[in-house]
Amino acid sequence: MSDGKNTLTTAVYDLLRKAIIEQALKPGMRLPEDTVGEQFGVSRTIVRHALVRLENEGLVVTQRNRGAFVAEPSKEEAQQIFEVRRILENEVIRILCSRIPDTGYDQLRSHVRNEEGVRGKDGPVSIRLAGEFHVLLAELTGNEILARYVSEVVIRCSLIMSLYARSHSSDCAVDEHSQIIDAIQSGDAERAIAIMDHHLGAVQGRAELARQPDSIRSILSHYGKELAQ
Repeated sequence: MSDGKNTLTTAVYDLLRKAIIEQALKPGMRLPEDTVGEQFGVSRTIVRHALVRLENEGLVVTQRNRGAFVAEPSKEEAQQIFEVRRILENEVIRILCSRIPDTGYDQLRSHVRNEEGVRGKDGPVSIRLAGEFHVLLAELTGNEILARYVSEVVIRCSLIMSLYARSHSSDCAVDEHSQIIDAIQSGDAERAIAIMDHHLGAVQGRAELARQPDSIRSILSHYGKELAQ
C-alpha cells in the first residue's frame, strides 16, 4: 500500500476509534464500507483496511455476508476485561512509584486540567479524556508493550460502558485521577493502587444493559469533518 493510502487508512482508523471511545458508535452498530467511505471521502478499500485494524484490536467484528459491526462484548467478556485491566493498571502504578520521567507529573496534571475544563460540558470528550488519562499513565512507564495492552483494554472498557453503563460521571473520575497522581508522587504504591481499585470498581459498578439506537450517517458526518480539515 502506498504512503498516501497508509496515511488515509490511519486517519480513518483513528476517527472510527475515536468515535468508539467517545461512545458515539455503539456496540452492534453496522459499519457499511460505502457509508463510512462516503462520510470520510475515501474509498471502500481504505475503509476496509481501517476496519481490519479495528478488528485486530477487538473493537470491530466481521460477519460473513453481513459486513462489519462494532463489537458487542458479552457480560462474561466484560468481567474478564475489567479483571485484566485491574491487573495491568496496578502494575503501572507499581512501576511509576519507582520510576517516572521528570516531566511525567506535569503531563499528568496538565491532562487533569483538560478533564476539569470539559467537566459537565461535553460528555463524549470527557469520556475520551478519562480513558486517555489511564493510557498516559501506562505510557509514562516507558514500557511500550504494557502501554499497548492498557490502551487496548481501556478502549474495550469504553465499548462495555457504552453497552451496559447506567451513567457516566466525570466528577469522581477527575478527583480520583488527582488523588492517584498525588499518591504516586509520594511513592505510596499501596494507596495509589487502592484508589485505582476503587476508581475502576466504581466504573464497573455502573454497568447494566442500556442501548440507544443512532444513525451511522449522523454520527460519522461529525467525525468526517475532522478528516476534511
